[in-house]
Amino acid sequence: MSAQVDQAKAAAFENRLLEMLNAGALSLMVSIGHRTGLFDAMASLAPATSAEIADAAQLQERYVREWLGAMVAAGVVDYRAESRAYRLPPEHAAYLTRAAAPSNFAVFAQYVPLLGSVEDDIIRCFAEGGGVPYSRYARFHEVMAEDSGQTVLPALKDHILPLVPGLIERLRAGIRVLDVGCGRGRALNLMAGWFPKSRFVGLDLSDEATEFARNEAKRQGHGNLEFSARDLSRFDKEADEAAFDLVTTFDAVHDQANPRAVLRGIRVSLAPNGVYLAQDIKGSSHVHLNCEHPIGTFLYTVSCMHCMTVSLAQNGEGLGAMWGREKAEELMREAGFNRIEVHELSHDIQNYYYVCRS
Repeated sequence: MSAQVDQAKAAAFENRLLEMLNAGALSLMVSIGHRTGLFDAMASLAPATSAEIADAAQLQERYVREWLGAMVAAGVVDYRAESRAYRLPPEHAAYLTRAAAPSNFAVFAQYVPLLGSVEDDIIRCFAEGGGVPYSRYARFHEVMAEDSGQTVLPALKDHILPLVPGLIERLRAGIRVLDVGCGRGRALNLMAGWFPKSRFVGLDLSDEATEFARNEAKRQGHGNLEFSARDLSRFDKEADEAAFDLVTTFDAVHDQANPRAVLRGIRVSLAPNGVYLAQDIKGSSHVHLNCEHPIGTFLYTVSCMHCMTVSLAQNGEGLGAMWGREKAEELMREAGFNRIEVHELSHDIQNYYYVCRS
C-alpha cells in the first residue's frame, strides 16, 4: 500500500525546488558580476542604461544587458522601464562589492561554478570511487585566497592572533612561525610585514600556490619569509623537531590526505611552550546537529565536491569539510595536544578557532 501524500507538503516542496533553480542560477550570475567588476562599477553609478554600465565596466553591452535581466528578475538590481535605467541599491552593494569586504557574498558565489566544473569527475567517483585531484580545480586557490581575505585577513591581527595571550608581543620580539597548507600565503605575507623580527615558513601541496606566494613575498620585500611546495602525508616522520614557536593552519587540515600525520607533525614541530592555532570549519561531526547550520548545505556541497574528494584522490582519509568539532578535537588529542581551547568570532559564522598546546 503506497503512502498517502500530504498535498500541502508536496506543494511547499515544489515551491522550494523552484526557488532552488532560481537561487542556483543567481549564484552563477553573482559570480560573473563579481569577476567582471559589474557590481563594483554599478555601485558608483547613478541609474544608468545597459550601455552606460557596460562602458563603465569596459564590457560588451549585449552580455551586460542579459546579465542585468537576471539581476532585475532576482530583485538584486532595480529597473526603471521609462528610462531603461538600472540601479544597484546601496543596501545590496553592501553585500556584493569588493568595497563591502568582509561582507561580500559574491566572493562565495564563485564556489558554485567552480565546483560545477568538476561535476562529471565527481559523478565518476560516485560510481568508481577515488577522488578528484587538486589539478582539476583551475581557480580554487584564487577563490580561497579571496575567501581568506574576508574571513581571516581582516581579523588576523586584532581578533585571531590575540586568542593566544601574549602572542602579539612574542611575534614583535621575534619567533619562528610555520603555516601548514598556506595556499597563496596571504596570511603569512601580512604577518611577515607586521612582525619583521619573526621568521615565517609556509608549506602547501600546490606548486602554483606556493610560487604565487613566493612572488608576492618578493614583491613586498619580505626577507623573513619562505615558501615550499610539499606533500605532507608523512609530515609526522619528516617534520623538523621543535623548530617553531607557533604553527598555524587556516582551513587546511580536513582536506589533507593524512590529517593525523599532519597534526602529529605539527606537534613534533612545536618547540617547548609552542602553540598551534587552527581555523577550521564550524560544524558538528553528527549530521543531525547541522540541520540548523546557516550554510550547512553549502558546506556539505563544498566538502563533497572538493575537500573530501581531493583527499581521496591521494588515497587519503577523506574527512571532508564537515568533519566537525568532535572529530577535530579527537584527532588533536590523538596527536598529543592535551590542552585545546575552542573559540568563535562574531564576524565568522563559518569557522571555529582552536588553540592547542601539548
